[in-house]
Amino acid sequence: MTCHIIEGKDWQTGKPIRLKIREGRIYEVVEPEKVSDDAPLVAPGLIDLQVNGYKGLDVNAPLFNTNDIRQLTASLWETGVTTFFPTVITNSEKAITRSLRTLARACREDAMVDASVGGIHLEGPFVSPEDGPRGAHDRKWVRPPDWETFCRWQEAAEGRIRLITLSPEWPDSSRFIERCVASGVKVAIGHTAATPKQIREAVAAGATWSTHWGNGAHVMLPRHPNYLWEQLAADELWTSFIADGHHLPDAVIRVILRVKREKAVLVSDVVALGGMPPGQYRTPVGGEVVLTPDNRLHLAHDERLLAGSACPLIEAVSRLVVRGLTPLETAWWMASVSPARYLGWSVDGKWRVGDSPDIVQVMWGDEGKRLTVHSTYKRGQLVFRHDL
Repeated sequence: MTCHIIEGKDWQTGKPIRLKIREGRIYEVVEPEKVSDDAPLVAPGLIDLQVNGYKGLDVNAPLFNTNDIRQLTASLWETGVTTFFPTVITNSEKAITRSLRTLARACREDAMVDASVGGIHLEGPFVSPEDGPRGAHDRKWVRPPDWETFCRWQEAAEGRIRLITLSPEWPDSSRFIERCVASGVKVAIGHTAATPKQIREAVAAGATWSTHWGNGAHVMLPRHPNYLWEQLAADELWTSFIADGHHLPDAVIRVILRVKREKAVLVSDVVALGGMPPGQYRTPVGGEVVLTPDNRLHLAHDERLLAGSACPLIEAVSRLVVRGLTPLETAWWMASVSPARYLGWSVDGKWRVGDSPDIVQVMWGDEGKRLTVHSTYKRGQLVFRHDL
Protein backbone atom coordinates (compact mmCIF):
# COMPACT_ATOMS: atom_id res chain seq x y z
CA MET A 1 0.00 0.00 0.00
CA THR A 2 1.51 3.34 -1.11
CA CYS A 3 1.48 5.99 1.63
CA HIS A 4 2.82 9.53 1.68
CA ILE A 5 3.08 12.15 4.39
CA ILE A 6 3.25 15.68 3.00
CA GLU A 7 4.20 18.35 5.50
CA GLY A 8 4.81 22.06 5.27
CA LYS A 9 3.03 25.42 5.38
CA ASP A 10 -0.37 25.80 3.77
CA TRP A 11 -0.12 28.01 0.69
CA GLN A 12 -3.12 30.17 1.64
CA THR A 13 -2.88 30.47 5.42
CA GLY A 14 0.81 29.91 6.08
CA LYS A 15 -0.15 27.60 8.94
CA PRO A 16 1.51 24.22 9.50
CA ILE A 17 -0.21 21.37 7.71
CA ARG A 18 0.33 17.64 7.35
CA LEU A 19 -1.47 15.58 4.73
CA LYS A 20 -1.55 11.81 4.97
CA ILE A 21 -2.20 10.03 1.70
CA ARG A 22 -2.93 6.37 1.14
CA GLU A 23 -3.44 4.83 -2.30
CA GLY A 24 -3.69 8.27 -3.88
CA ARG A 25 -6.30 9.72 -1.52
CA ILE A 26 -6.09 11.97 1.52
CA TYR A 27 -7.11 10.02 4.60
CA GLU A 28 -6.10 12.55 7.24
CA VAL A 29 -5.52 16.31 7.42
CA VAL A 30 -3.55 17.40 10.47
CA GLU A 31 -2.59 20.86 11.68
CA PRO A 32 0.58 20.29 13.72
CA GLU A 33 1.66 22.88 16.25
CA LYS A 34 4.69 23.80 14.18
CA VAL A 35 6.93 22.79 11.31
CA SER A 36 10.53 23.72 10.62
CA ASP A 37 11.24 27.28 9.53
CA ASP A 38 12.47 26.07 6.15
CA ALA A 39 9.49 23.79 5.53
CA PRO A 40 8.10 24.02 1.98
CA LEU A 41 4.77 25.51 1.05
CA VAL A 42 2.06 22.96 0.27
CA ALA A 43 0.03 24.14 -2.71
CA PRO A 44 -2.27 22.77 -5.42
CA GLY A 45 -0.70 21.77 -8.72
CA LEU A 46 -0.34 24.46 -11.35
CA ILE A 47 -2.66 24.37 -14.38
CA ASP A 48 -1.30 25.77 -17.65
CA LEU A 49 -3.80 26.21 -20.49
CA GLN A 50 -1.17 27.10 -23.09
CA VAL A 51 1.87 24.85 -23.52
CA ASN A 52 3.49 24.59 -26.94
CA GLY A 53 6.45 22.59 -25.69
CA TYR A 54 9.39 22.68 -23.28
CA LYS A 55 13.03 21.57 -23.04
CA GLY A 56 13.39 20.82 -26.72
CA LEU A 57 10.05 19.03 -27.06
CA ASP A 58 7.62 20.69 -29.49
CA VAL A 59 3.96 19.65 -29.71
CA ASN A 60 3.89 21.00 -33.28
CA ALA A 61 7.09 19.34 -34.54
CA PRO A 62 6.69 16.91 -37.46
CA LEU A 63 8.42 14.08 -35.57
CA PHE A 64 6.69 14.68 -32.23
CA ASN A 65 5.64 11.27 -30.88
CA THR A 66 3.92 9.63 -27.93
CA ASN A 67 7.17 9.21 -26.02
CA ASP A 68 7.79 12.95 -26.43
CA ILE A 69 4.47 13.80 -24.78
CA ARG A 70 5.39 11.51 -21.88
CA GLN A 71 8.71 13.31 -21.51
CA LEU A 72 7.01 16.70 -21.80
CA THR A 73 4.52 15.74 -19.10
CA ALA A 74 7.34 14.65 -16.78
CA SER A 75 9.31 17.83 -17.47
CA LEU A 76 6.29 19.94 -16.57
CA TRP A 77 5.81 17.98 -13.32
CA GLU A 78 9.30 19.18 -12.41
CA THR A 79 8.04 22.77 -12.69
CA GLY A 80 4.92 22.13 -10.58
CA VAL A 81 2.49 21.89 -13.51
CA THR A 82 0.19 18.92 -12.91
CA THR A 83 -2.41 19.73 -15.58
CA PHE A 84 -1.74 21.33 -18.96
CA PHE A 85 -3.28 21.94 -22.34
CA PRO A 86 -0.84 21.02 -25.13
CA THR A 87 -1.32 23.74 -27.70
CA VAL A 88 -1.51 22.93 -31.40
CA ILE A 89 -1.11 26.05 -33.49
CA THR A 90 -1.61 27.23 -37.06
CA ASN A 91 -0.26 24.74 -39.58
CA SER A 92 -1.41 22.70 -42.56
CA GLU A 93 -4.52 20.58 -42.08
CA LYS A 94 -2.40 17.44 -42.34
CA ALA A 95 0.13 18.63 -39.76
CA ILE A 96 -2.55 19.67 -37.28
CA THR A 97 -4.28 16.31 -37.71
CA ARG A 98 -1.01 14.50 -37.08
CA SER A 99 -0.32 16.44 -33.86
CA LEU A 100 -3.85 15.86 -32.58
CA ARG A 101 -3.72 12.12 -33.28
CA THR A 102 -0.36 11.82 -31.52
CA LEU A 103 -1.67 13.61 -28.43
CA ALA A 104 -4.83 11.50 -28.36
CA ARG A 105 -2.87 8.28 -28.71
CA ALA A 106 -0.48 9.26 -25.91
CA CYS A 107 -3.43 9.94 -23.60
CA ARG A 108 -5.06 6.66 -24.53
CA GLU A 109 -1.89 4.65 -23.87
CA ASP A 110 -0.69 6.29 -20.64
CA ALA A 111 -3.06 6.92 -17.72
CA MET A 112 -0.82 9.52 -16.06
CA VAL A 113 -0.43 11.47 -19.28
CA ASP A 114 -4.19 11.31 -19.73
CA ALA A 115 -4.69 12.60 -16.19
CA SER A 116 -2.24 15.45 -16.78
CA VAL A 117 -3.58 16.57 -20.17
CA GLY A 118 -6.71 18.46 -19.22
CA GLY A 119 -7.58 19.01 -22.88
CA ILE A 120 -6.06 20.26 -26.10
CA HIS A 121 -5.86 23.95 -26.97
CA LEU A 122 -6.21 24.58 -30.71
CA GLU A 123 -4.68 28.03 -31.34
CA GLY A 124 -5.48 28.77 -34.96
CA PRO A 125 -5.49 28.42 -37.87
CA PHE A 126 -8.59 30.63 -37.75
CA VAL A 127 -6.61 33.71 -36.68
CA SER A 128 -5.94 37.10 -38.24
CA PRO A 129 -3.87 37.08 -41.44
CA GLU A 130 -2.49 40.55 -40.63
CA ASP A 131 1.11 41.14 -39.60
CA GLY A 132 1.27 41.78 -35.87
CA PRO A 133 -1.93 40.10 -34.74
CA ARG A 134 -0.83 36.92 -36.53
CA GLY A 135 2.35 36.86 -34.43
CA ALA A 136 4.55 33.87 -35.28
CA HIS A 137 1.71 31.96 -36.97
CA ASP A 138 2.53 31.14 -40.60
CA ARG A 139 0.42 33.27 -42.96
CA LYS A 140 0.39 30.42 -45.49
CA TRP A 141 -1.86 28.30 -43.27
CA VAL A 142 -4.19 30.98 -41.86
CA ARG A 143 -7.78 30.43 -42.97
CA PRO A 144 -11.39 31.33 -42.09
CA PRO A 145 -13.26 29.19 -39.52
CA ASP A 146 -14.68 26.05 -41.06
CA TRP A 147 -16.93 23.76 -39.05
CA GLU A 148 -16.38 20.62 -41.09
CA THR A 149 -12.61 20.96 -40.81
CA PHE A 150 -12.88 21.53 -37.08
CA CYS A 151 -15.03 18.41 -36.70
CA ARG A 152 -12.39 16.35 -38.52
CA TRP A 153 -9.78 17.68 -36.12
CA GLN A 154 -11.96 16.95 -33.10
CA GLU A 155 -12.36 13.39 -34.35
CA ALA A 156 -8.59 13.06 -34.75
CA ALA A 157 -8.21 14.37 -31.18
CA GLU A 158 -10.78 11.84 -29.96
CA GLY A 159 -12.87 14.66 -28.53
CA ARG A 160 -10.03 16.21 -26.52
CA ILE A 161 -10.07 19.72 -28.04
CA ARG A 162 -11.55 21.76 -25.19
CA LEU A 163 -10.34 25.26 -26.07
CA ILE A 164 -9.96 26.99 -29.43
CA THR A 165 -8.44 30.42 -30.09
CA LEU A 166 -9.69 32.32 -33.13
CA SER A 167 -10.19 35.80 -34.49
CA PRO A 168 -13.82 36.89 -34.93
CA GLU A 169 -12.90 39.20 -37.82
CA TRP A 170 -13.81 36.43 -40.27
CA PRO A 171 -17.32 36.33 -41.79
CA ASP A 172 -19.73 33.98 -40.02
CA SER A 173 -17.43 33.71 -36.99
CA SER A 174 -20.37 34.07 -34.60
CA ARG A 175 -22.09 30.99 -36.02
CA PHE A 176 -18.86 29.00 -35.74
CA ILE A 177 -18.44 30.11 -32.12
CA GLU A 178 -22.00 29.09 -31.29
CA ARG A 179 -21.44 25.60 -32.72
CA CYS A 180 -18.19 25.17 -30.79
CA VAL A 181 -19.84 26.21 -27.53
CA ALA A 182 -22.80 23.93 -28.17
CA SER A 183 -20.37 21.02 -28.63
CA GLY A 184 -18.70 21.72 -25.27
CA VAL A 185 -15.62 23.53 -26.59
CA LYS A 186 -14.64 26.84 -24.99
CA VAL A 187 -13.83 29.67 -27.39
CA ALA A 188 -11.09 32.26 -26.94
CA ILE A 189 -10.45 35.49 -28.80
CA GLY A 190 -6.81 35.92 -29.78
CA HIS A 191 -4.40 36.85 -32.55
CA THR A 192 -7.11 39.19 -33.71
CA ALA A 193 -7.55 42.40 -35.67
CA ALA A 194 -11.32 42.37 -35.13
CA THR A 195 -13.32 45.53 -34.74
CA PRO A 196 -14.91 46.30 -31.38
CA LYS A 197 -18.28 45.36 -32.90
CA GLN A 198 -16.92 41.98 -33.97
CA ILE A 199 -15.51 41.43 -30.48
CA ARG A 200 -18.91 42.15 -28.94
CA GLU A 201 -20.60 39.78 -31.40
CA ALA A 202 -18.13 37.03 -30.51
CA VAL A 203 -18.86 37.48 -26.81
CA ALA A 204 -22.60 37.39 -27.49
CA ALA A 205 -22.07 34.14 -29.43
CA GLY A 206 -20.35 32.52 -26.44
CA ALA A 207 -16.65 33.41 -26.46
CA THR A 208 -15.42 33.45 -22.84
CA TRP A 209 -11.63 33.85 -22.94
CA SER A 210 -8.93 36.19 -24.20
CA THR A 211 -5.76 34.37 -25.23
CA HIS A 212 -2.55 36.03 -23.94
CA TRP A 213 -4.27 39.42 -23.88
CA GLY A 214 -2.11 42.32 -25.04
CA ASN A 215 0.01 40.12 -27.29
CA GLY A 216 -0.60 38.83 -30.78
CA ALA A 217 -1.52 42.42 -31.66
CA HIS A 218 -0.43 45.30 -33.89
CA VAL A 219 2.68 47.13 -32.76
CA MET A 220 0.69 50.40 -33.02
CA LEU A 221 -3.05 50.81 -32.33
CA PRO A 222 -5.55 53.68 -32.20
CA ARG A 223 -5.92 55.01 -28.65
CA HIS A 224 -9.58 53.98 -28.80
CA PRO A 225 -11.60 52.16 -29.80
CA ASN A 226 -9.58 49.01 -30.35
CA TYR A 227 -9.85 45.26 -29.79
CA LEU A 228 -7.75 45.30 -26.61
CA TRP A 229 -9.97 47.75 -24.71
CA GLU A 230 -13.08 45.95 -25.95
CA GLN A 231 -11.91 42.61 -24.58
CA LEU A 232 -10.73 44.06 -21.30
CA ALA A 233 -14.10 45.76 -20.81
CA ALA A 234 -16.14 42.61 -21.50
CA ASP A 235 -17.16 41.16 -18.13
CA GLU A 236 -17.88 37.81 -19.78
CA LEU A 237 -14.27 37.30 -20.86
CA TRP A 238 -11.67 35.64 -18.67
CA THR A 239 -8.27 37.12 -19.46
CA SER A 240 -5.11 35.06 -19.73
CA PHE A 241 -1.77 36.86 -19.68
CA ILE A 242 1.94 36.06 -19.84
CA ALA A 243 4.10 37.42 -17.02
CA ASP A 244 7.60 36.54 -18.22
CA GLY A 245 8.85 40.13 -18.13
CA HIS A 246 8.85 40.45 -21.93
CA HIS A 247 5.28 40.11 -23.12
CA LEU A 248 3.70 42.78 -20.92
CA PRO A 249 5.02 45.69 -18.82
CA ASP A 250 4.29 45.59 -15.09
CA ALA A 251 1.90 48.55 -15.36
CA VAL A 252 -0.25 46.67 -17.86
CA ILE A 253 -0.34 43.60 -15.61
CA ARG A 254 -1.51 45.80 -12.73
CA VAL A 255 -4.41 47.01 -14.88
CA ILE A 256 -5.38 43.44 -15.83
CA LEU A 257 -5.39 42.40 -12.17
CA ARG A 258 -7.52 45.35 -11.10
CA VAL A 259 -10.04 45.03 -13.90
CA LYS A 260 -10.39 41.25 -14.23
CA ARG A 261 -9.78 40.20 -10.61
CA GLU A 262 -10.98 36.59 -10.25
CA LYS A 263 -11.09 36.24 -14.06
CA ALA A 264 -7.36 36.94 -14.50
CA VAL A 265 -5.45 33.75 -15.35
CA LEU A 266 -1.73 33.15 -15.75
CA VAL A 267 -0.54 31.10 -18.72
CA SER A 268 3.00 30.41 -19.81
CA ASP A 269 2.70 30.07 -23.62
CA VAL A 270 5.99 28.24 -23.15
CA VAL A 271 7.56 26.77 -26.27
CA ALA A 272 10.15 24.07 -26.91
CA LEU A 273 13.00 26.54 -26.41
CA GLY A 274 12.04 27.02 -22.78
CA GLY A 275 14.87 25.64 -20.67
CA MET A 276 17.30 25.77 -23.64
CA PRO A 277 20.51 27.87 -24.01
CA PRO A 278 20.43 31.26 -25.78
CA GLY A 279 20.97 31.33 -29.52
CA GLN A 280 19.28 31.34 -32.92
CA TYR A 281 17.01 28.42 -33.69
CA ARG A 282 14.77 27.22 -36.46
CA THR A 283 11.36 26.07 -35.27
CA PRO A 284 8.61 24.09 -37.05
CA VAL A 285 6.19 26.98 -36.56
CA GLY A 286 7.61 30.50 -36.65
CA GLY A 287 10.76 29.69 -38.61
CA GLU A 288 13.95 31.48 -37.52
CA VAL A 289 13.77 32.74 -33.95
CA VAL A 290 16.23 34.14 -31.43
CA LEU A 291 16.42 33.29 -27.72
CA THR A 292 18.30 36.02 -25.87
CA PRO A 293 20.33 35.54 -22.65
CA ASP A 294 17.46 37.09 -20.64
CA ASN A 295 15.02 34.49 -22.08
CA ARG A 296 13.30 36.78 -24.56
CA LEU A 297 12.19 34.84 -27.64
CA HIS A 298 11.52 36.80 -30.83
CA LEU A 299 11.31 36.32 -34.58
CA ALA A 300 14.73 36.64 -36.20
CA HIS A 301 13.49 39.04 -38.89
CA ASP A 302 11.72 41.39 -36.46
CA GLU A 303 12.76 41.54 -32.83
CA ARG A 304 9.56 43.44 -31.96
CA LEU A 305 7.51 40.30 -32.60
CA LEU A 306 7.68 37.67 -29.88
CA ALA A 307 7.58 33.95 -30.73
CA GLY A 308 6.09 32.60 -27.54
CA SER A 309 7.64 32.42 -24.10
CA ALA A 310 10.69 30.57 -22.77
CA CYS A 311 9.44 30.93 -19.20
CA PRO A 312 7.59 28.06 -17.45
CA LEU A 313 4.55 28.96 -15.37
CA ILE A 314 6.25 28.76 -11.97
CA GLU A 315 8.76 31.40 -13.04
CA ALA A 316 5.90 33.74 -13.93
CA VAL A 317 4.42 33.14 -10.48
CA SER A 318 7.79 33.94 -8.92
CA ARG A 319 8.15 37.10 -10.96
CA LEU A 320 4.76 38.49 -9.96
CA VAL A 321 5.71 38.12 -6.31
CA VAL A 322 9.29 39.36 -6.58
CA ARG A 323 8.17 42.43 -8.56
CA GLY A 324 5.58 43.23 -5.89
CA LEU A 325 2.65 42.85 -8.28
CA THR A 326 0.77 40.31 -6.13
CA PRO A 327 1.21 38.29 -2.94
CA LEU A 328 2.24 34.68 -3.49
CA GLU A 329 -1.19 33.24 -2.70
CA THR A 330 -2.78 35.48 -5.35
CA ALA A 331 -0.21 34.63 -8.00
CA TRP A 332 -0.51 30.91 -7.27
CA TRP A 333 -4.32 31.16 -7.31
CA MET A 334 -4.23 32.66 -10.82
CA ALA A 335 -2.08 29.76 -12.00
CA SER A 336 -4.04 26.96 -10.33
CA VAL A 337 -7.52 27.68 -9.00
CA SER A 338 -8.53 30.31 -11.59
CA PRO A 339 -7.89 28.15 -14.68
CA ALA A 340 -9.68 25.25 -12.98
CA ARG A 341 -12.71 27.43 -12.33
CA TYR A 342 -12.70 28.67 -15.91
CA LEU A 343 -12.90 25.05 -17.01
CA GLY A 344 -15.84 24.50 -14.68
CA TRP A 345 -14.00 22.39 -12.13
CA SER A 346 -14.96 22.72 -8.48
CA VAL A 347 -11.65 23.76 -6.94
CA ASP A 348 -10.79 26.05 -4.05
CA GLY A 349 -7.28 24.98 -3.11
CA LYS A 350 -8.28 23.42 0.21
CA TRP A 351 -7.44 19.93 1.43
CA ARG A 352 -10.21 17.44 2.23
CA VAL A 353 -10.27 13.83 3.32
CA GLY A 354 -11.18 11.57 0.39
CA ASP A 355 -9.73 13.86 -2.29
CA SER A 356 -7.22 12.55 -4.83
CA PRO A 357 -5.13 15.73 -4.95
CA ASP A 358 -2.58 17.38 -7.17
CA ILE A 359 -0.01 18.83 -4.78
CA VAL A 360 3.22 20.76 -5.15
CA GLN A 361 5.71 21.48 -2.39
CA VAL A 362 7.67 24.62 -3.23
CA MET A 363 10.43 26.63 -1.59
CA TRP A 364 12.05 29.99 -2.25
CA GLY A 365 15.55 29.64 -3.65
CA ASP A 366 18.17 31.84 -5.30
CA GLU A 367 18.09 34.19 -2.27
CA GLY A 368 14.34 34.55 -2.40
CA LYS A 369 14.16 35.40 -6.08
CA ARG A 370 12.73 32.18 -7.46
CA LEU A 371 10.37 29.41 -6.41
CA THR A 372 11.76 25.90 -6.73
CA VAL A 373 9.78 22.68 -6.69
CA HIS A 374 10.59 20.23 -3.89
CA SER A 375 8.08 17.55 -4.92
CA THR A 376 5.02 17.06 -7.13
CA TYR A 377 2.08 14.71 -6.64
CA LYS A 378 -0.44 13.88 -9.35
CA ARG A 379 -3.71 12.46 -8.04
CA GLY A 380 -1.95 11.68 -4.79
CA GLN A 381 0.92 9.84 -6.48
CA LEU A 382 4.50 11.10 -6.21
CA VAL A 383 5.70 11.95 -9.72
CA PHE A 384 8.69 14.20 -8.97
CA ARG A 385 11.02 14.86 -6.07
CA HIS A 386 14.01 17.17 -6.16
CA ASP A 387 17.18 15.77 -4.67
CA LEU A 388 18.21 18.46 -2.20
